[in-house]
Amino acid sequence: MGGVVTLFLCGDVMLGRGVDQILPHPGSPVLREGYVTDARSYVELAEAVSGPIPAPVHPAWPWGEALPLLEEAAPDARIVNLETAVTRSDAFVPGKAVHYRMHPANLPALTVARPDVCVLANNHVLDFGRPGLEETLDSLAGAGLRTVGAGRDADEAHAPAAVPVGPGRRILVFALGTLSSGVPPDWAATTDRSGVAYARELSAADAEAAVQRVRRDTRPGDIVVVSVHWGSNWGYLVPRDQTRFAHALVDGGVDIVHGHSSHHPRSVEVYRGRLILHGCGDFIDDYEGITGYEEYRDDLRLGYLVSVAADTGRPTGLRMFPLQARRMRLEPAEDRDRAWLCSTLDRISHVHIVLEADGTLCVAEGFAGAGR
Repeated sequence: MGGVVTLFLCGDVMLGRGVDQILPHPGSPVLREGYVTDARSYVELAEAVSGPIPAPVHPAWPWGEALPLLEEAAPDARIVNLETAVTRSDAFVPGKAVHYRMHPANLPALTVARPDVCVLANNHVLDFGRPGLEETLDSLAGAGLRTVGAGRDADEAHAPAAVPVGPGRRILVFALGTLSSGVPPDWAATTDRSGVAYARELSAADAEAAVQRVRRDTRPGDIVVVSVHWGSNWGYLVPRDQTRFAHALVDGGVDIVHGHSSHHPRSVEVYRGRLILHGCGDFIDDYEGITGYEEYRDDLRLGYLVSVAADTGRPTGLRMFPLQARRMRLEPAEDRDRAWLCSTLDRISHVHIVLEADGTLCVAEGFAGAGR
């Protein structure tokens, strides 16, 4: 069976905190951060930089120009890392500096993008404890959204999400949250406790356990994605244990490694003909106006479109469309910013990245000869 399957992937979709406050049904703005106690402060920071936000905004507002781009690309599956609890709870989990929540009534701001899989294996899904996770799972299920990476027990947390893409063919998505991204060890799901699918050390044993789950649940013809929340927020260095873990996943039969946690894009790698995105960067957040890491240009965002040969599951192409956050909305990036992103990704990646005439970024040589 021939043909091409296209996947849309992006990094962190953070619809809580300041973004939740501009939507039609904002939850409580109360925060317990060291310097900020009201989520509306993040709205004020963004407005100080980019101008007034016409709150309450339409649920499509945060996605902005990403939505017409997605409609034009018409991917067979859309996979996002949803990095927020969806809850009314005020039970802030202790010991965390930052908590994210969006009001369940604001879920149209997620469903408007029609995600096929929402990854929950991250360091904010339990910001309001296990009752908050329960409400998150119920809210997303009630909206008809598939989730992966968190559940009411370990079996549910580790179970893959399956997206049909034709007769007898599926995209199978697994997810893991890691200690290196700030997921606390006691958030790990167990046989009798809810939580996230957890990989503590990115060790050979953790990789083997993940590969065994993949082999147990896949069948011939599946396109396998493992989505991993790993690593620090800033910087371009990819630790060796992360690279070894990603390679072990590919060696075990994974077609795409979808990495996230960093607030800006990290390197792209093609290993044995398979795609490794070491860090997709934030896609939607309320960081506009926050200072301190300007050299990484975290206002620039990337959406990733991966083409996969349907008969082999082998990635055949990668296109990335650059956007910029302004007034908590995604707008087209300017030419000079696209060029900066291209130059930066090309410098830090294991493949050659070029800027196309249509403003997208892609792997230059194609996947057959992509490695450096």
